[in-house]
Amino acid sequence: MESTKFSKKKSNVFAAIIGKTNAGKSTLMNLLVGDKVAIVSEKPQTTRTRIHGIITQENTQFVFIDTPGFHRAKNKLSDHMLKSARSGAAGADVILMTADCTKKISQSETALVESFKPLGIDVILLLNKVDLVKDKTKILTLIEDYSKLFEFAEIIPISAKTGETTEKILPALQKYSTENENDEHYFPGDISTDQAEKAWLAEIVREKVLLSMFEEIPHGVAVEIETFEETKTNSGKPLIEISVVIICEKASHKGMIIGKQGANLKKMGTAARLEMEEYFKSKVNMKLWVKVKENWRNKEGFIADLGLNADA
Repeated sequence: MESTKFSKKKSNVFAAIIGKTNAGKSTLMNLLVGDKVAIVSEKPQTTRTRIHGIITQENTQFVFIDTPGFHRAKNKLSDHMLKSARSGAAGADVILMTADCTKKISQSETALVESFKPLGIDVILLLNKVDLVKDKTKILTLIEDYSKLFEFAEIIPISAKTGETTEKILPALQKYSTENENDEHYFPGDISTDQAEKAWLAEIVREKVLLSMFEEIPHGVAVEIETFEETKTNSGKPLIEISVVIICEKASHKGMIIGKQGANLKKMGTAARLEMEEYFKSKVNMKLWVKVKENWRNKEGFIADLGLNADA
């Protein structure tokens, strides 16, 4: 791995990870941080809010802003997701544009590049999924095509899945770090994300829904942690008591999420519980419910209550 020259004084660099849905942004951030701070699925619009992934190495702290994928807004929730992505880019020191190198440049990516120009922020292009490209000359052609659109600070072909060439990212970001006058990092040096624990737990459950359901249902699902309590079993061992609500938009969706005799809900709940137990290193007792809230993605108050508004 290439060595990175770090500042003697504590410094920070904020890098926004921007791109189309399914470009591999969350996979990349999890790989860089070395921890699962963002859920991952092949469903479009998996990421709904800005999530910070944090790496502190020596005196430099790298803060990655994982943003919702750029897409065509269809409801108020989508509007908030796009606002979140745009504000994440505008507030960064540098932008990491992540693109799927197995696909040609799309109209939405061209529009995305155009949106960078007024910001005056350097953009590093990461051509992801090189592990899926057998003919590497196609990557060179894609680099030429992207170079005609924008003067990228750097173009790095990578694989967020295998880690190929990702060791070049931190050295590329180091030049954008800013020394802090008070010689303190923005975040504590021992954390990998500033995401609230309850929000992360809710996302783990939503990830299991995304991985289990098909078609339109996942987009109309939200998850809320109703209660969370750290207690002990009768034998004195640590126990997490948690009550979780899966919110969907239609009664027919509720039946599909629950499944025949509750089989699907049990499967998703078990997968989420096992991941939580690994995280807490203790037994987790989880109660899982499904409720219907029709057209919730167009209800501003409800979106805000779930913490999914752009200002959250």
